[in-house]
Amino acid sequence: MNRGFSTAAVAGGLLGFAAAAYPALWRDRCLNWGARADEITRKMPGDDLLPEAPVVSTRAIGIHAPASAIWPWLVQMGPGRGGAYTYDWIENLFGLNMHSADEIIPELQDLDAGDQIPLGEKTRMRVEILEQDHAMVLRSADGAWVWEFGLYPEAPSAPGGDLTRLVSRNRIQDPRTGLLNSALSLYVMEPGSLVMERKMLLGIKTRAEHLAAGQKQAARGEDPS
Repeated sequence: MNRGFSTAAVAGGLLGFAAAAYPALWRDRCLNWGARADEITRKMPGDDLLPEAPVVSTRAIGIHAPASAIWPWLVQMGPGRGGAYTYDWIENLFGLNMHSADEIIPELQDLDAGDQIPLGEKTRMRVEILEQDHAMVLRSADGAWVWEFGLYPEAPSAPGGDLTRLVSRNRIQDPRTGLLNSALSLYVMEPGSLVMERKMLLGIKTRAEHLAAGQKQAARGEDPS
């Protein structure tokens, strides 16, 4: 048997297996990375903006900081703003001008409901809901994408400590149809979104916990540097 043909056949078989197994074995983990069962089923502000979305992802992370130390990083997100705290080089391959900030930018903290945040040349996100230290909801101009952020404080993880759950939910109604677009969404966009969003959540966690630690040191009269 030709070695090249054999290798191609094995590779094709593995690819076929992965394609068949993803929906049954891995898709739920992909769409709900880090989220608990109660977070996946919880109703969040913004759900009613696209209630019948065929694709819904709910990803979450625990952050050892109060909601007030997480909120500033959320409201300054966006291209040409505070970035997305993920892989900037990947974002910028699509011309998004993402440069993730490592500090709070005061002039970007005055976000209001109704404000527009450009996301590349074709997509604009409108701030639909803004509840300080609790909820930020963005919706694309075509209404096919709703992105919800929720902050849910929990009991202190240690005496004097804080633990806040940051939940990010995407509701998507892709206006494109057809088998190719469905396959692209299922096998490329969904796993790709996990890679980027996981990095984003971890990036916010690192920044918020660092900010909270500095605030505690300052409150004790210590030099946070």
